Amino acid sequence: MLPSRRGRAARVTAALAVFLVTATAGAAVAGCGDTGGLRSAGATPTAVSPARLWPDLTPASSPAYDIGEVDHEVVEGVAVPGGDIRRADAVATVRAEIAEHPDDYAGAKAPYRETARRMADCGPDGQRGRCPVLTPYFRDLTGDGHPEMTLGFRLLPENMTAVRVYTVERGRLVRVMSYEDAVSAVELAGRSLIVRSPSEVAGYEYRLQWTWDPDQRAMLLTHDEMLRTAGGKRSKRPSAPPPPSPSAAPSASASASGP
Repeated sequence: MLPSRRGRAARVTAALAVFLVTATAGAAVAGCGDTGGLRSAGATPTAVSPARLWPDLTPASSPAYDIGEVDHEVVEGVAVPGGDIRRADAVATVRAEIAEHPDDYAGAKAPYRETARRMADCGPDGQRGRCPVLTPYFRDLTGDGHPEMTLGFRLLPENMTAVRVYTVERGRLVRVMSYEDAVSAVELAGRSLIVRSPSEVAGYEYRLQWTWDPDQRAMLLTHDEMLRTAGGKRSKRPSAPPPPSPSAAPSASASASGP
C-alpha cells in the first residue's frame, strides 16, 4: 500500500534534516572557502491582505437581475429509450425548445427564424449541411458514472450558437445548462464545460466555465474570465438578445462520443 501523504512528507523532512546536518559538518571541515552552502534568495515581498472598500455599505440580500444561474428543467416530449441518453433524439430536443419559444423562432421578425426554417434539413430528405443542429457529445459530467449530452445548435441568421447540457433523471431528459453567444470554441475538460467567445477588446477573449454542482443538480457558471489570446485581431462580440428561458432541449439523430 502506498504511504499516506503525511507519512511521505515526514520521511522527506527527516531526510532533509539529516542532509543539512551532514552538509553543515562538511562545510565546517572544508572551511569558509566552500561554495556549496545555502544562499539567500533575497527579500520576500510583504504580504498584503485584501482591503475591504466601503465597509458601511449595506450588503445586498437579493440579486438585482435574474441571470439564470441555475438551469434544471425537464424536456417534455423527448423520449430517452432505456434511460440511455445516447439514444435520445437531439433533433427532437431542439424542436421541443423551438416549440416552447415561438417568439424567438417563428415569424418574419423572430431573431432566430432561420434556425426554425432549416430544421427541415435535419431530416433524412434534407441537406444535412444546412441543419443547424450540431453533433452531440457524451461525457460523464456529474460523476454518477453515466454520460451527459452536450448539444449545440446554430442561432440563425444571428452569428450565434446555443450550447446545452442534458442529463437523465428518472428516465426523463433534463436540461442542466443553457447558454448562447457568439462562440469561438467549446471544450469538455474533466467534468467542466468551457465556452470561449470573442471580445470587443483586441487580443482578448472571454472564457466561461460551467461545473456540475450536486446541491443545485445543475451546471453552474464557476469561472468568467477575459484572457489574452495568441493573436491580436479585434473581433466583434455581438450582444445577444435575452436568452430563451430554459425549456425543452434539442436532440440530434447524429451522435458522437465525447472526447
